[in-house]
Amino acid sequence: MTIVSYRKEDHEQLVDIWLRAVRATHTFLTEEDIEFFHTMVRDEALTAVELWTALDEAGVPVGFIGLDGTKVEMLFVDPDRHGQGTGRRLMEHAVQLKGPAITVDVNEQNEGAHAFYLRLGFVQTGRSELDGSGKPFPLLHLALS
Repeated sequence: MTIVSYRKEDHEQLVDIWLRAVRATHTFLTEEDIEFFHTMVRDEALTAVELWTALDEAGVPVGFIGLDGTKVEMLFVDPDRHGQGTGRRLMEHAVQLKGPAITVDVNEQNEGAHAFYLRLGFVQTGRSELDGSGKPFPLLHLALS
């Protein structure tokens, strides 16, 4: 696996990874919610952060991480690659780049992602009732301990 900075030619594949990963893991979202966020991801979110893409041996995108300073704004892995170390490698890359003061917000209802971050050594530092868009999806604020 190789990790490279955002490449415009991968944009549609990254949006597809996001969509399939959200459908596989964010079971608390309605289709209307998914479409709302899909438009945001497709049109602006991927280019609004420092984005790094994990490529498989054939050079095909299999996951990505978006950073804003030391905050992980997004981490999504192709559902076919869940549990194979892609997310961990992307997080290790972020720590190499930014140092150990990494933070992330995770949807409280996304128990798999929460467990993933706890396995990596994150601890909860706070909680918000609303997500960043003002929607009623509580966020857990985590920091690498």
